[in-house]
Amino acid sequence: MSKREDYKRFIIFLLASLIVLAQMAIFAYVWYNIYRGQINKPFWRKGNWVLIAIYGLLFGLFSKLYGGLKVGYLKRIDVFYSLTLALLCTNVVEYLQITLINRWFLEAWPMIEMTGIQLIVSIVWIWGSRYIYSRLYRARKLLVIYGDRDPGDDLIHKMNSRRDKYDISGKVHASVGEEEIHRMMADYDGVIIWDLPSAVRNRYLKYCFSHSIRCYISPKISDIILMGSDRIHLFDTPLLMSRNMGLSIDQRAAKRLLDILVSGVGIILTSPIMLIIAIAVKAYDRGPVFYFQDRLTLHGREFKICKFRSMCVDSEKNGARLASKHDSRITPVGNVLRNLHLDELPQLFNVFKGDMSLVGPRPERKTIMEEYEKELPEFYYRLKVKAGLTGYAQVYGKYNTTPYDKLKLDLFYIENYSFLLDIKLIFMTVKIFFQKEVSEGVDDRQINALKTSGAEKISDTAEVPELMKEPDSRGEKKYE
Repeated sequence: MSKREDYKRFIIFLLASLIVLAQMAIFAYVWYNIYRGQINKPFWRKGNWVLIAIYGLLFGLFSKLYGGLKVGYLKRIDVFYSLTLALLCTNVVEYLQITLINRWFLEAWPMIEMTGIQLIVSIVWIWGSRYIYSRLYRARKLLVIYGDRDPGDDLIHKMNSRRDKYDISGKVHASVGEEEIHRMMADYDGVIIWDLPSAVRNRYLKYCFSHSIRCYISPKISDIILMGSDRIHLFDTPLLMSRNMGLSIDQRAAKRLLDILVSGVGIILTSPIMLIIAIAVKAYDRGPVFYFQDRLTLHGREFKICKFRSMCVDSEKNGARLASKHDSRITPVGNVLRNLHLDELPQLFNVFKGDMSLVGPRPERKTIMEEYEKELPEFYYRLKVKAGLTGYAQVYGKYNTTPYDKLKLDLFYIENYSFLLDIKLIFMTVKIFFQKEVSEGVDDRQINALKTSGAEKISDTAEVPELMKEPDSRGEKKYE
């Protein structure tokens, strides 16, 4: 198994190197045949090599940032989105660099043509690489080990969307016994440990580690908190320290500076777009342009969030509820704004004012927050940082991601926060504009991500954790 993994990583490295070298070669052609001759004082030989090497480095970094080199991991369309964004970012930076070398702007059309050719090369590389990868590596056969909460169709549906990677071909209840399950593991390429009690889960985890068995685990909230802990090596006994205080003062200061700079520039650059949207919203039904709503931010403080109105004026006359997939309350103009995420633009003013941050957990309404907390008391953990315009749950989740999964995604962000992580998530937010499923509403029968219009829980496929038995005040569950 170890040799197989090493060989697979080597193949992926070769495929990634191929696309980077191909894009460098295209840029080198454009540089030598077009731009170099237009510069008053062109480089000598090594200077040209350095410029081409910088291009390759930038493309590699942006591709890694967006996941464009994960040909065996992401879907083809996601790899294409990622490579497109990487190429656009790289080519813009490289054009500015050429401009600095020349001390004045050069014609941008050769760069645009180069980008078009590079996109065609990227498409060929994506399909060719995926073909090679799928021929060499079949989907992994996986065994699901579950307890009182059967993963049901929810997990199978999610993982079967990537049949090229995963083949859930077996399920077994933990009550069968560890000895029998250990024997079954030999027939599979890996196991999925699905929400077992911590003591049982840990025994399977140690068994898989000792026998080099690939193991997928649905993390508990306490697991995510531990991931963000600091290692203490003052003694001969290893210690983990979890601060549990949110962001430090220096982190808050750097985050606020980034918020002011980016939101200020964003307001200036998008003001023409916001003016056009305001006219369109007003012209449709003569109603108000903006929609203000009370939301919760750091430590539960309420503020007025500002959005372009995308629903009819009396959309909440029957009470607050999330937008559904086929919501009749959404206007035609609002439907376009939602699909392109343009209804969120006025929140740049919330960020500039300080009520929100560019990156953080999306702010919830107090009424919906209270509904979630009835089933998931830990949901208020998200309020340890300021609410955000985008966030970990938005980049890696969807609009209708269940509260339990949304909480875990937001805790990943809080416990692993860094300034560079904010930068990465801001760049990655651009990619989700092209993914329709990210803005997909909840089921038509639901008033929030937990309950249907009849106030009953969503079937067995909901991620409302049955593990939440006998809560210890507002802390962890005894089931964990």
